[in-house]
Amino acid sequence: MPDSHEALQRQNRELTRQLLEWIDAGDRTYAQALEVWRSSCPRHTIWEDALEAGYIDCARDGAAALTLTSSGRAFVRAK
Repeated sequence: MPDSHEALQRQNRELTRQLLEWIDAGDRTYAQALEVWRSSCPRHTIWEDALEAGYIDCARDGAAALTLTSSGRAFVRAK
């Protein structure tokens, strides 16, 4: 676990980038993303934070492919 708030923020930004790159690399569904990225840890809410930030466009029926929004693509490019 990071030892400062700033380190935690950096770690979470990198995990968010990994999530978005994972989605963009293939046909990922909502159900797959929940299985792989959902967390019960209040410090690592990467999936939930990315949805709230508007980085991911998804149909919550579980079968439709996820896509990145323009904001999500901009986040990934802003390395």
